[in-house]
Amino acid sequence: MVLMDHDKLKAALLTIRDAPLDFTLVFSGKGNNRVNGMYKAETREIVINDRNFTDNNLLLYTAVHEYAHHLHACARGGVLPRRSHTVEFWSILHDLLKRAEEKGLYRNVFYDSPELVKLTALIREKYLRENGTLVKELGMHLLKAYTLCGDTGGRFEDYLDRVLCIPRTAAAAVMRMYQYNTNPALGADNMRFVAGIRNEEKRTAAEAALLRGKSPDTVKAESKRQATGSPPPPAEEPRMVLEKEKSRIERTIAHLSKRLHEIEQALHPPSPTVS
Repeated sequence: MVLMDHDKLKAALLTIRDAPLDFTLVFSGKGNNRVNGMYKAETREIVINDRNFTDNNLLLYTAVHEYAHHLHACARGGVLPRRSHTVEFWSILHDLLKRAEEKGLYRNVFYDSPELVKLTALIREKYLRENGTLVKELGMHLLKAYTLCGDTGGRFEDYLDRVLCIPRTAAAAVMRMYQYNTNPALGADNMRFVAGIRNEEKRTAAEAALLRGKSPDTVKAESKRQATGSPPPPAEEPRMVLEKEKSRIERTIAHLSKRLHEIEQALHPPSPTVS
């Protein structure tokens, strides 16, 4: 398979989502056993170790991953946080991958294997749902224990600490899962997150988003934006999108013209001047 060159790969990224700040994308021409790519925020440069790839789908995934770092930096004034793989980063990445799939640029291979599809269904039904059901039942029984501890004159916290040896925060979380009637299909971890949302409307919306297949990081980022009152990224006007595309094409033409001139000079160097 012929891999996309770096110009086509950059164009694909910009098709998925435009960037507020320009960036460069280069192929290192090397392989690397440790990393497939990297993003240099100081120079706004994506470096891809292209010798690691024989497949355009995996190449695009790596490029999208590094591009997500660039967009994350753009949202922070061009600076990445010390810990780059934050909830906000993963939310950006997952949004980019979804857009890439919708545009036919990236293929979700997890549904290509019938065996993997069957295993996914098993994990969801037998383990995530059943585990969620058990945790929710635990919350119900802990609430009963809370009442019984009060009847016997004992402190429920002491019961958790010295009898069940359960962390109090964990016990409170599973009790809320039962009280809020969270859906066991979410799995215990997502149930814990949803049960931590006090507002019923926002809690219902978060649960519905997870059940529709949105990633936990995407839902958490949306929940955080709602809590802080931060507006979602504004949709760009069609004219602005076209103007940005025109500007990119003009820069590309200028770059290619310069490179063409350099190649012509190398192929046909000027004759030495005879004195």
